[in-house]
Amino acid sequence: MDIKDLWQIVLGEVELTISKANFITWFKSTRIHSKKDGVITISAPNGFTKEWLENKYNKLILKILRNNSPDIKELQFVIGESKPIINIKNLKNPSATLANNQLNFQEFNLNKETNLNPKYTFNNFVIGSFNELAQAASMGVVKHSGTLYNPLFIYGGVGLGKTHLLQAIGNKLYKKYPNRKIKYLSSEKYTRELVDAISKKGMDTFKKNFYKTDVLIIDDIQFIAGKEKTQEEFFNTFNALYQKNKQIIISSDRPPKAIPTLEDRLRSRFEGGMIADIGQPDLETRTAILKNKAEEKKVKIPDDVLNHLSVNVQSNIRELEGALNRVIAFSQINNTIPTIKNIDEILSQIINTPKKMTNCKKIFQTVSEFYDININDLFDRSRKKQLVQPRQISMYLIRKELNGSYPYIGEKLGGRDHTTVMYAYKKIKREIEENNSLQYEINLIKEKLYN
Repeated sequence: MDIKDLWQIVLGEVELTISKANFITWFKSTRIHSKKDGVITISAPNGFTKEWLENKYNKLILKILRNNSPDIKELQFVIGESKPIINIKNLKNPSATLANNQLNFQEFNLNKETNLNPKYTFNNFVIGSFNELAQAASMGVVKHSGTLYNPLFIYGGVGLGKTHLLQAIGNKLYKKYPNRKIKYLSSEKYTRELVDAISKKGMDTFKKNFYKTDVLIIDDIQFIAGKEKTQEEFFNTFNALYQKNKQIIISSDRPPKAIPTLEDRLRSRFEGGMIADIGQPDLETRTAILKNKAEEKKVKIPDDVLNHLSVNVQSNIRELEGALNRVIAFSQINNTIPTIKNIDEILSQIINTPKKMTNCKKIFQTVSEFYDININDLFDRSRKKQLVQPRQISMYLIRKELNGSYPYIGEKLGGRDHTTVMYAYKKIKREIEENNSLQYEINLIKEKLYN
């Protein structure tokens, strides 16, 4: 397989795995530089991207490469000349994985001034019961920028449309007020720009650029948790804009109070505005989303095929769109209208993939990472509030997901009495019914457990 084709496969798989903001930030100008003796060399546009790919995405990239070319032994990263992403329309490899990579190349047609992608609009945002509050709040921001909902904080799981909604607001405001300075970026890019400013002694310029912003849109704010300098500077930026009635829009995968190691003063600022969640789309909405996407791509897909996709792909909108891309690629490559029989074969990896198994170790690891505590804290006898609830949630999950007995769970958590475990399980179960925020946190933990 040609290395260009191979890299297209990697990009397609990665795009379905990480957020759109991260995909654009870290993979936009990458390519395979060479392949020799089982060693793949990947070219990155600069040193920071090279280091980030090595540290964050090495294992993911290597896994995808080995799935498609078993002879690959290791990866190397180099800084090289940036080259544009290659259009795959002319490729002839009809594999399901390659079909996954039918990227919409508008993804990279960004507005250089705002960093917004013009393809994200309210017109192509499908509204359902799962996102109507977030959409209504977003429209409120467009009508009353800086005064009605400020800040606007939108949270929801991976691939549910947060980025689409944030950028739709930005695009609408840019069209409505072309002279206003609108800035969209991920929290990781904000951190990167801050680090760069500190290293080059350019903090005055950094502050000036952000303090003059009329609309600041930050995606995936949860990633600033634990980064003291970033939180300090973002707090200053927030205050400078808020005092001038400049609009601030933020997204996260969880509500403010569930973001671990987030400073109280920032949490208070976030909770002082409008908080709206985006949940899981229902069957009717998933079908409507597929019809909308098919119309955008000007491809005719029978209704029964779209309905079949909606029933079988339920996790999130991003995976739903990825499944549709596979079907469209099959249709174009074979010059035929797909049937249900066709797509069962095309999507066998998605539809027939059994639910991943979990175990106690994975539960402990996921809970401790989610709440940003040391895994050993789950087993000691500390009664600190920030440790007690994660410990009780671990007990609840082992009981719920693994059907572990109370004595078994107590033994796994430092030799605790079974009555302690029973109390914890019933307490969390009761609180989930009464506390939507806790229910959301546990759903997020479950999502991480099985992904």
